[in-house]
Amino acid sequence: MCPPTHFGVTYSINPWMHVGKPVDADLAVHQWETLRDLYLSFGHEVELIDPVPGLPDMVFTANGATVADGRVLMAKFRHEERAAEADAFRAWFAQRSFREVRDPERINEGEGDLLVDGGIVLAGTGFRTDIEAHEEVRRFFGRPVITLNLADPRFYHLDTALAVLGHGQIMYYPAAFSSASRDVLAALYPDAIIATDADAEVFGLNAVSDGRNVVLPQPATHLIGELRKRGFQPHGVDISELLKAGGAVKCCTLELRGAKPSGVHE
Repeated sequence: MCPPTHFGVTYSINPWMHVGKPVDADLAVHQWETLRDLYLSFGHEVELIDPVPGLPDMVFTANGATVADGRVLMAKFRHEERAAEADAFRAWFAQRSFREVRDPERINEGEGDLLVDGGIVLAGTGFRTDIEAHEEVRRFFGRPVITLNLADPRFYHLDTALAVLGHGQIMYYPAAFSSASRDVLAALYPDAIIATDADAEVFGLNAVSDGRNVVLPQPATHLIGELRKRGFQPHGVDISELLKAGGAVKCCTLELRGAKPSGVHE
């Protein structure tokens, strides 16, 4: 995670960002700290990366890389405004004990579009990540990659339209995907939780699950109820300030799978 010390909406690269819209910086920090403290209360370790002045979206650490089996595929951002974040994340990983850290050949925006579900990777494309990057992901991680085409620019990353819950379960918003990708998801996950329009519009699918606890934006009341029915423990949080830049719970959280780095943590 990265504290939102320099957070603001100073440019617009997605439909949620409106330059000049007021941002309460103190409230953004408070909301982020509440999310961090919730992870700590579950017994998870939270590694921190130092925020860099001039990079207001660095709080959205999920976009910085994809990590599985202790191996790291770095991100390559599509928009110039975020490109320098890759250097900061690369330096962070280089100082820690991961098996391999690799720079990508094609544009991928980390866990924004690459979601690990057990032995497979669900891979989004359409707005940010090149479809050619999916083959690069398959080769690097040695896992099957399922390509999913995003069709609604409001849900420009896969993690805004789908959340991996663990144990082969997901929740997703069908209208965010192409018809063919909806068919793929229905076949792979016939028992998935289906989000409503209202859930999706408050970024309810931009969620993090540890297999039991699911943290998601608190206005996603339908999803919270469905998660309880499936035996999960949902935890709604207020992330409204960060949503002004098109990010929520998952965007603020890069999962470090398969390695225990030694760095600054809480």
